[in-house]
Amino acid sequence: MPILPILKYPHPILKKLCHRVEKIDQSIHGLIQDLMDTMHDGPGSVGVAAPQIGVTLRVCVVDVSKNRHGKENNHGLLRMINPEITSRSGSATMREGCMSVPDYTGDVDRATNITVRFTTPDEAEHAIDASGFEAVAIQHEMDHLDGVLFLDRVTSIKTGLFRRKNY
Repeated sequence: MPILPILKYPHPILKKLCHRVEKIDQSIHGLIQDLMDTMHDGPGSVGVAAPQIGVTLRVCVVDVSKNRHGKENNHGLLRMINPEITSRSGSATMREGCMSVPDYTGDVDRATNITVRFTTPDEAEHAIDASGFEAVAIQHEMDHLDGVLFLDRVTSIKTGLFRRKNY
């Protein structure tokens, strides 16, 4: 499948609430493959959500296993359809970046422990407990499904937003 261009802020699709996937068919399998290919091509990317490639469906992929922050604590490649966070606890501020906002990073408060329920591409219901960097990455990608960017959650526009030096 092709590596697709990432929509950049302020593209209006990035602010849309995404629709639930009602039927998992070949188009959804193709979308997931496109998301994985696009994620693996992105510099340092650990996740991509469907709206970032112009599709307003509740689908995202996350894989922190190759990142130094997630190497020791991860569930590998997560292909999530209609994900929902069912519990969250803890709080930490971490620096986040996004392929849709390539020129900036920002400090964002996130839960440090979450339980997320989702459907897998083989139509199985699945739930995982995620913590640390993986929990942050999942929350970041799920925000995209609700039309929320990390810019909307930056702790302080004056002191918590930073111009990226290189990408």
